[in-house]
Amino acid sequence: MPQMNAILTFPRRLAAKIVGLAISLLVRFLTAVRPDWRGIEPVPRQRVYYANHVSNADMPMIWSVLPPNMRRTVRPVAAADYWLKNKLRAFVGPEVFNCVLVDRRPEAREAGANPMQAILDALDEGSSLIIFPEGNRNMTEDPLLPFKAGLYNMGTARPDVDLVPTWIANVTDIMPKGEVIPLPLICTVTFGAPVHVREGEDKDTFLHRAAASLADLAPKGERL
Repeated sequence: MPQMNAILTFPRRLAAKIVGLAISLLVRFLTAVRPDWRGIEPVPRQRVYYANHVSNADMPMIWSVLPPNMRRTVRPVAAADYWLKNKLRAFVGPEVFNCVLVDRRPEAREAGANPMQAILDALDEGSSLIIFPEGNRNMTEDPLLPFKAGLYNMGTARPDVDLVPTWIANVTDIMPKGEVIPLPLICTVTFGAPVHVREGEDKDTFLHRAAASLADLAPKGERL
C-alpha cells in the first residue's frame, strides 16, 4: 500500500515542481525581480522572513528570488480559507508552495484551535517561513499597518530562529491600480539584518522595533 500511494502521488509531486518552476520564471519575467541581501547572506539557515504586504504577488516574489536549495525548505504562512477555496488554490498553496495553512476563522478560535501551533510545528520540523505580520494587504498611505502578535510569539517561542525583515519594493508601480499589463520596472526584494526578541522585551516594544527595521529597508521616495 505505501508503494502504491507513492506511485499515485508521484505525478502530483512532479506537477507541483513544474508549476513551481513556471511560477518562478513568470514572476521573474514580469517583474525582473532581484534580491538584495543587505543584512544577511543567502545561506540555508533557519529563518522567518517577515515582509510588507501590498499585493497577492508578494509571496511568490519572495519565494522566487530565494536560491533553489533554500526555496525547498521555505514555507509561506497563509490563510487556509483563501488557499482551500477551490481546487486550483488547494493545489498551488499546499502542494506547490508547501504553505503552512492557518485557520483564521472565528469559529476555529471559539473551538479552541491554536493558529500558532501549525507555525511552531513547521519551525520544529526545520522549515523556514515567510510571513506577513500586518495580516492584511496595506491599502493605505501609511508605510505599514500595525503588526499582529504572531511575529512576537514566534520570537519568544523559538528564540534561536532569525527573524529577517524583507522589503518588497516597486510592486504598486509595476502593476498600478486599473492596469492589466505590468510596467517595465525592476522589483527588488531586500533582506535586512535579523532581529530577535530581547530579554524582557514586551510585545509592543518588539513589534515597533521589528516594524522599524522593516520600514528602514524601503527605498527613499517609494509609495508604500
